[in-house]
Amino acid sequence: MSDSLAYAGALTQARLIREREVSPVELVKLYLDRIEAYDGPIHSYLTVATESALEAARRAEATVGDPDRPPFHGVPISIKDLNPTAGIRTTFGLNNFREHVPAADDHIVSRLKAAGFIILGKTNTPEVGLSCETDPPAYGPTRNPWNLERIPGGSSGGAAAALAAGLCPVAHGSDGAGSIRIPAALCGVVGLKPSRGRILSPPGEISLTAVEGPLAWNVADAAAVLDVMTGPALGPNLWGLPPEPAFLPQIDRPPPPLRIAVSDSGVALAPGTRRALEGAVKLLGELGHQVHWDEPEPRWGAFFFNRLFCDSGLDVQAVTRRALMIGDIPGELLHPGNTWLLERGEQIRAVHYVMESQRLLKDMATWAAKSVELCKRYDVFLTPVVSGPPFPIGVQKKLEPYEMWRTWAEFCSFTPMASHAGQPAMSLPFDEDGEGLPVGIQIVGRPAGEAMLLRLAAQIEQARPWHQRRPRLEPRPAASSSKP
Repeated sequence: MSDSLAYAGALTQARLIREREVSPVELVKLYLDRIEAYDGPIHSYLTVATESALEAARRAEATVGDPDRPPFHGVPISIKDLNPTAGIRTTFGLNNFREHVPAADDHIVSRLKAAGFIILGKTNTPEVGLSCETDPPAYGPTRNPWNLERIPGGSSGGAAAALAAGLCPVAHGSDGAGSIRIPAALCGVVGLKPSRGRILSPPGEISLTAVEGPLAWNVADAAAVLDVMTGPALGPNLWGLPPEPAFLPQIDRPPPPLRIAVSDSGVALAPGTRRALEGAVKLLGELGHQVHWDEPEPRWGAFFFNRLFCDSGLDVQAVTRRALMIGDIPGELLHPGNTWLLERGEQIRAVHYVMESQRLLKDMATWAAKSVELCKRYDVFLTPVVSGPPFPIGVQKKLEPYEMWRTWAEFCSFTPMASHAGQPAMSLPFDEDGEGLPVGIQIVGRPAGEAMLLRLAAQIEQARPWHQRRPRLEPRPAASSSKP
């Protein structure tokens, strides 16, 4: 029963609580026990909020009969360790924040609490979230529950791994270039990146592309959590897109026949990834959609690698990361890729940084305009999420730093396009690669087009259900350094 309840999903658990078939305390204890039993080798959590979670569960249990209870009253959730949480350690993946306990929640944590969620703990993330793997040197790597020798992706790698292992029913993540969708694909869960502006942004938010979003076992949970993440501003200085009708009811409405553009962007795909993409094309045709191979020019994969990565992107990243990390942590505790960027950043003059930043923004805007132009001809854009299976743990650290960033750019070239254009995008588990590892597909919608995207995602999920599959887990003793 514990496995079936752990994987039941947030909506089902909310219903079971309302019907008094399970209590919030029982649910929280279930996940705390599973974290203790299984998370040692996986290392999806950096901080487990045992006492505060149990206290919140007891309060929720005492008010289960309240007619004004919120929709996810008493349901547990994990929070990515980039978001401040009142009274719960928040490290940002950095060693010098090892003892940092915020005094207040950030805006998205406040909204999730207001929806009734109980925070189980904080999930692992790379240093300030800037990597496609989740391996902060100060805390150690998160491993993929489907194969402990492989990465879960990043930067929401801890969130995706915890969800896949049944260590939370739903997870919070964030995505600036694929950080929800990449780990969702590698861990076999649903990952939703909303449109830019859909989720409230606090004053002073400096990211051009990053948004908050849910990771879930099924499309319904993702839609329902998106509903509570959006909504009226919590204060006069917070803003978002105008409210729309609830997203959850949308999934019960099959989409009309859609025009769908599909592309591999000329990237060399692993056999399992190619098979999943072609299988998705075939399925969409069978479901009555018109599928055409098409994409903006220049091809996104080449554009991302040659312009955003090799040309201006690395120099801008180098200075940005130096600004984020200068004086924060000893160099020996930095990821090798970040160490290299910090050293590179020291060599870049301010005028060069400003010029390259402007050039980068212009290129991003140009490509975004091409992507949005494509939306005049198509309703949805279909691509792989990544080019192949997850890398072995630690293999990237053995590469020369430039080659490491080059490898990541080629591996993850499909996800940044929606981030730069501000379009909604979803990673859906679709197949397995022949070695038992999940393979996801990405669907990208028109700007502010989450409703149609969710309708299509639900149709795909119904036709090709994945969420009944589970990784095989064995209780293992936690390593002495796994929870610093």
